[in-house]
Amino acid sequence: MSFNLANKPNEQRSVEEAEKARLFELWQHNLQRAKADAARLVGEKGKRKGKWEEWLRAQLATLTPAEYASMVQREVRRLLAAR
Repeated sequence: MSFNLANKPNEQRSVEEAEKARLFELWQHNLQRAKADAARLVGEKGKRKGKWEEWLRAQLATLTPAEYASMVQREVRRLLAAR
């Protein structure tokens, strides 16, 4: 299986390039918001103590689209690793 777009048929290449462009645009427009949401979620860790991870999962599940929820989740991991 080739991951090189040049080896794929034009139609499939166009679909994959459009998806990559959509995801890049979503990332560009939502990165600051995702960082702010992640900071808010991590800020709750001290208040929620042992229930924080369960609460975090529930909060992430409410975020849409799924790609945005993934962005926030990555930022939460980044913030926790920096502590």
